Amino acid sequence: MNEPAAADLTDLIHRAQGGETGAVDALFESVYPELRRMARARLRQHRRNTLLDTTELVHESYMRFVQAGRLKLEDRVHFMGYAGKIMRSVIVDTVRERMAQRRGGPQRAITLDSQLAAPGADAGAQILELHAALDGLAQHDARLVQVVELRYFAGMTDEQVAEALGIAERTVRRDWEKARLLLAETLL
Repeated sequence: MNEPAAADLTDLIHRAQGGETGAVDALFESVYPELRRMARARLRQHRRNTLLDTTELVHESYMRFVQAGRLKLEDRVHFMGYAGKIMRSVIVDTVRERMAQRRGGPQRAITLDSQLAAPGADAGAQILELHAALDGLAQHDARLVQVVELRYFAGMTDEQVAEALGIAERTVRRDWEKARLLLAETLL
């Protein structure tokens, strides 16, 4: 399936927002290949510690989009930006759920008398730490968080992020570097 023209996608977005029956399904069908590319790019970064597969991430994102009800999205760019935010929330929620299950979920915690060897870096914990750091960064500069969400969680290029946010590519690169430095400082 070819990538839909921006005008056709914008029309589908407006029809979906207008409550037209089947427009939401048609919208996702038209952007499904691109959403899969975004999800695959994001999940490829953590091959060994994959929490979700590409299909699960895209389908869960679709379900959350449908459950969100009426959104005020203007065009394809805003839609893809929102998709990046949804993917972030799906990944974070999945990590939280799996970490709760590892901790016994609703079962009573038992303290062991002996210490176990310290495990290696936990990808789930890192994602939750990043999520908390992004929430803190949002209070400082919301655009930096948008750049991180679109680059890291949605797998967009600098050019795509610039288009989505309506800023220059050079600004995206500066914001990305600034966000990385601030996050590194917070996460250390």
